Amino acid sequence: MLNRLKIGTKIGASFALGLTIFTVIALLSHRSINQLVENSRREAHTFQVLRYLTDLDAQLKGAEAGQRGYIITGDTQYLAPYSRALNNLDTVIQRLRQLTADNPNQQQRLNTLEPLIEERLEVMQSRIDLRREQGFQSAQAGVAQGRGLQLSNQIEKVVTEMEQEEQALLAQRSQAAQRSTQRTLNSILYGVPLYLILLATIGFLLARNISRPLRQLAKVAERIGTGDLSVDIPPMTRQDEIGTLNQAFSEMVVNLRETTRKNEEQGWLKSNLAEFTQLLQGRRDLVTVARLILSELVPLVEAQQGAFYILDSDTDPPLLKLVGSYAYHERKQLNNQFHLGESLVGQCALEKQRILLTQVPSDYIRISSGLGEMTPLNIIVLPVLFEDQVTAVIELASLQRFSEIHLAFLNQVTQGIGVVLNTIASNTRTAQLLEQSQILTQELQQRQEELEESNCRLEEQAEELRQSETLLREQQEELQQTNEELQQLNEELEEKAELLSVQKREVEQKNQEIEKARQELAEKAEQLALSSKYKSEFLANMSHELRTPLNSLLILARLLADNNEGNLTEKQVDYSRTIYSAGNDLLDLINDILDLAKIESGMMVLNLESMPFTDLQIYLRRTFDQVAADNGLEFQIVLDDRLPADFVTDPKRLQQILKNLLSNAFKFTERGKVSLTISPLPHVLQIGESQAPQPAVAFAVQDTGIGIATEKQKVIFEAFQQADGTTSRKYGGTGLGLSISRELAQLLGGHIELTSQLGQGSTFTLYLPLQSNHSTVRLQDAGPQNQEQATASAQRPAVLPSAPLALPDDRDQIQADDKVLLIIEDDLNFARILVDMARNQGFKVLVSTQGGAGLVLAQEFQPTAIMLDIRLPDTDGWTILDRLKHDSSTRHVPVHILSVDEEQQRGLQLGAIAYLQKPVSAETITQALNKIKGFVERPVKQLLVIEDDPVQAQSIIELIGNGDVKSTPAHSGTEALELLKSQSFDCAVLDLGLPDMNGFELLNRIKQDPQLTNLPIIVYTGKELSRQEETELRRFAETIIVKDVRSPERLLDETTLFLHRVQSNLPQPKQQILEQLRHNDPILANKKVLIVDDDVRNIFALTSLLEKYQMKVIYAENGRDGIQQLEANPDVDAILMDVMMPEMDGYETTRTIRQQSHFQTLPIIALTAKAMQGDREKCLEAGASDYITKPVDTEQLLSLLRVWLYSR
Repeated sequence: MLNRLKIGTKIGASFALGLTIFTVIALLSHRSINQLVENSRREAHTFQVLRYLTDLDAQLKGAEAGQRGYIITGDTQYLAPYSRALNNLDTVIQRLRQLTADNPNQQQRLNTLEPLIEERLEVMQSRIDLRREQGFQSAQAGVAQGRGLQLSNQIEKVVTEMEQEEQALLAQRSQAAQRSTQRTLNSILYGVPLYLILLATIGFLLARNISRPLRQLAKVAERIGTGDLSVDIPPMTRQDEIGTLNQAFSEMVVNLRETTRKNEEQGWLKSNLAEFTQLLQGRRDLVTVARLILSELVPLVEAQQGAFYILDSDTDPPLLKLVGSYAYHERKQLNNQFHLGESLVGQCALEKQRILLTQVPSDYIRISSGLGEMTPLNIIVLPVLFEDQVTAVIELASLQRFSEIHLAFLNQVTQGIGVVLNTIASNTRTAQLLEQSQILTQELQQRQEELEESNCRLEEQAEELRQSETLLREQQEELQQTNEELQQLNEELEEKAELLSVQKREVEQKNQEIEKARQELAEKAEQLALSSKYKSEFLANMSHELRTPLNSLLILARLLADNNEGNLTEKQVDYSRTIYSAGNDLLDLINDILDLAKIESGMMVLNLESMPFTDLQIYLRRTFDQVAADNGLEFQIVLDDRLPADFVTDPKRLQQILKNLLSNAFKFTERGKVSLTISPLPHVLQIGESQAPQPAVAFAVQDTGIGIATEKQKVIFEAFQQADGTTSRKYGGTGLGLSISRELAQLLGGHIELTSQLGQGSTFTLYLPLQSNHSTVRLQDAGPQNQEQATASAQRPAVLPSAPLALPDDRDQIQADDKVLLIIEDDLNFARILVDMARNQGFKVLVSTQGGAGLVLAQEFQPTAIMLDIRLPDTDGWTILDRLKHDSSTRHVPVHILSVDEEQQRGLQLGAIAYLQKPVSAETITQALNKIKGFVERPVKQLLVIEDDPVQAQSIIELIGNGDVKSTPAHSGTEALELLKSQSFDCAVLDLGLPDMNGFELLNRIKQDPQLTNLPIIVYTGKELSRQEETELRRFAETIIVKDVRSPERLLDETTLFLHRVQSNLPQPKQQILEQLRHNDPILANKKVLIVDDDVRNIFALTSLLEKYQMKVIYAENGRDGIQQLEANPDVDAILMDVMMPEMDGYETTRTIRQQSHFQTLPIIALTAKAMQGDREKCLEAGASDYITKPVDTEQLLSLLRVWLYSR
């Protein structure tokens, strides 16, 4: 601050400072005296309060004495003190209230004292009245009750407390008065000497502030005068005359240094240019010159690598060829020749401009030595020009930046190199021309000799010609005779030519007919393709039109069947369940029709993967064991011992075929048995389209049912045909099952054979190849084809490449008491590692590479724990986690997440036991498995309740406890931290109001401990939280519950989730509480959803479903109205978007919404009834967040909404 002032200003400010200090000392003394007077006044005030308290006590004691005297003697003169007390007590109390108006504690005590005094006076008056009216005995009995004594003691206690506080105030005020006196004396005793010392110090510092920098500047000036420019002038922040002088000296030194540096750089530039010119003089070989230039140039500009390219103009197009290099070796199969405009070298030659790279990628090129290698910092590409024409290109790489002087040197030296290269090129061309002229001279001499020899030979030939003329005249006479014979032959040839012409015209006519037939076939092929297209569009539209009303029917029937409000009778609920079951049957029929149409149009897609025969056996057992028991039939599945462990097929389609065959067998069999025999056939001819013997497998479904007549055995394989198709037939069905099975069998490369006799049962045998031959089939082309190709493509199914083989697991060996770990992971290598490590820890393992299949395994096998990946091929792991935690049968299963995403807090908040981010080490996986093992082997879970109110803590413990949870209370933050250090807990409940620290601080300290990062914490508080506080809490806490009427139920639900308690083991009342609470999902509650659908039935059904979960629903009946609704309601949290709508379909509507920046992250879930291949990709490409088909699976829809609304 002082350095900014002028010297004169500093001197004036020093005197002003001294005067200010003197004024401050005087004011402090005056203030101390005033405080002394004020403290004396407060002491007097306290004495006055004590005097009135003494008077109050005396008045009460006098009243009591007068009462006692009157009761004993009955003489009214003893009542005089009592009467005086009645008159004076109100005045005394009012005066005390005035004097203690500034003391809330004393006011509180007066509020307590006043009713006690009134009651005591009333008790005295009642005793006096008893003595006056009923005599001494009655009055004495009243006194014996002790109420008066009790009131007197209470009054005396309050008065004593007031006196004690006033005594304490008196002591404080006496001490304050003493301190004020001492401060006054100190301010005088110390202030004056201090003032004198400060004045002297200010004078000394002022003189020093001016003289010292002047002496330093004088020394600098002397060194500059001697030519020493290395002097370092320290910068000054002063803004006075000395600072200005220091700045001038600094600028002078900088300018002198810059001038010197420029002179040195120019000298270096000129000397090196001269050396280069001298070095290159007289050189004739381009390769030698190139190497010489690089060997001198690269070190000179402090580069570490270089390449020299010469432009070869003789090629077409011209080529830049590598002729010399410095510390360079080829890598990445890079070329040594470049066309103009190709790579940076060619671009530099094309533009004739220097190219400088300053941020070179690490994998671009490496500069190597015997000790190591590293990436260059700069790369420069320079054109070598002569008369504005490129003759060469030089490329240099350096580990440091090229300086400006180096760049200037390179620009100038390339000009000289261009002249040298042109000279060498000119000399080379001259030498080549000389050599060519010598060669031409030799060739001329040789040709002259050859001509002389030719002349000799010509003379000899002339003699021979003369002799031949004589011979020719003789032959001419013979030719005349021959001509006459030829003329006769010509006449015969003309007749044959006319005959050939007629035949040619006939051939041309036939070719035209063939061409016409070819065009007709092409038109028919186009019509076939067009009809296939129309059929696909019809399938899509039919799917939409059938599934759309079915969607609302199933949703509303499910809502009625659930009967959550309990207002339907049992019969009405049965009616609703029947409607729901019939709707699902109709959906199955629609799917069968679509499957048949897809197969016929070649749109069916196969997903080939390894299918273990034991898995197929388990699946069919699980599906048909109960059917067999219900029908009283024996059901056998026989696996031949010669079968391999598995074979490659489409498991879904194989299961569909066998389900159809077995369903028919059970339907048409009233007694006996149904069996499935699977056996290998080593050499079977003509499996499908194959003509060569190949190993196959036979699936024989045999029953003891009604059998099929011979004439009906071919009919039943046609669509919508049955053995008994009359209106009075005994057995129902559509007749689609066998038709679809036959087509699917052919699609898998096999076929179905039937053996049956009427009344003796039937045997359907499915033959499939053990090794699928579909891996070489190409996907159907979308472009135009010729007739044969178009026909083949229309009939040929598209087959996806084989899926990777699934990992073998332990699903066949699982016993009731086994610890089972389900691994849902699509990376087979990583899954294999997890399987091996889990088995080493004593787990039986289930493996799924897809989320949907993993969910089915979890519901079926009820594993002990689950390891879940987030990024799965069919769905994301968040949806799977949500489905698991909202299913009461799997809610208690601990889920450990393994993912590359950094969303640990989200995983823990959704109920995961732990979260690991990939990649992970073997030690980390072992620790995770140990944690899971320790958790599931511990029957009693540990809960920490952090609550300062013991009553509240005990109520929480009683709410949660059930024998499987041990709850430990902590009444302060310090106690909680000590418990967390000394014990292991599975979950914590935290109240924010603690006596020693607030809940935010405690949360922060807990989460900073690496051992407690995964501890689930539930905040349970009565404090109203601001948005900022809630956001801060969600960084650390898994759940926030604000205490209200429903908060105990929510607390029970959340602790059940994070302690992974089995809901069915809880007492029945608590199970009912949890079931009722699930209908009030906090993630869905109060969220606003926009439904865009042209079918009001769907809108009504979806609205009914969502409002059941307290969601706010708005709707629009087409895309344009949907956009208008969204603009009118920008607070919408999610959109359910139908795809097929009038005016603007769902694709276009979604794209339009995504074009608005504030809606780019808005969740949009597409609803479609087409169910055709590619629909999901089209929806996601248009901007949809997710996709679900109609009829909507309500649980899947709610799960998707919870996943996408989690962070909103």
